[in-house]
Amino acid sequence: MKKIVLLLGCLLLINSTVAQSGSYGVATNVAYRHIDDPYAAERCKVDIYYPEDVKNVPTVVWFHGGGLSGGEKFIPEQLKQSGLAVVAVNYRLLPEARLADCIDDAAAAVAWTFAEIEKYGGNPQQIFVAGHSAGGYLAAMIGLDKKWLDRYGVDADWIAGLIPFSGHAISHYAYRQSKGMKDTQPSIDEFAPLYYVRADAPPLVIVSGDREMEMLGRYEENAYFWRMMKVAGHKDVYLYELDGYDHGAMADPAFHILKNHIQDILKKKEGQ
Repeated sequence: MKKIVLLLGCLLLINSTVAQSGSYGVATNVAYRHIDDPYAAERCKVDIYYPEDVKNVPTVVWFHGGGLSGGEKFIPEQLKQSGLAVVAVNYRLLPEARLADCIDDAAAAVAWTFAEIEKYGGNPQQIFVAGHSAGGYLAAMIGLDKKWLDRYGVDADWIAGLIPFSGHAISHYAYRQSKGMKDTQPSIDEFAPLYYVRADAPPLVIVSGDREMEMLGRYEENAYFWRMMKVAGHKDVYLYELDGYDHGAMADPAFHILKNHIQDILKKKEGQ
């Protein structure tokens, strides 16, 4: 029998001090890094969606999916008009770039958000990092392996919460393919979030589709990720399996979980 946590019918939407109505602004194709690389100049840009005339807004940094070899930044419809700012990130892709470049771009984008989000009304103490599939993998990598953000003078533990949707917890399949490994051959090495399990990581909310409909055991690897975080002593880690939703379809209901946990995390911060 599956252990399934489905709270979609009763999940609360954001109920912070930020108004959920009113006007929103959008800034497009803002460069978040400047290095001598034409491909980076093309890809390393963000779109920012933000409530206008409001301060101290929680922010979601959103990484798109696409197997690290495709995809484009977008503002998720489910996050619009929700009282949140959203930073949608493009990053370099395989095979034009290396896996390390993809992860480094993700870290650079989050570091840019810490430095710049106040200009858009955001609160740098309320930055959440999320993404779907490859984007979920990137979110988990830079949040668990602190060296990526350390390069930019940012402590990964400043992130208010990590919320990967159906991301790899083991080494990404594109990386394994580049090493001549089969999709069915798992590995856990320096390019796996699981390699960096630690008790002092930011709050972690792991969301997966139905284990019978997901890609190549994606639920099970994330369940092991969740379990090992708990074994390591992490006190704020959650795992959701969305029954009846496959790898792509799970993103839509997962946004309800994201918004509910943002609310809960912010309430806990207020109570500290």
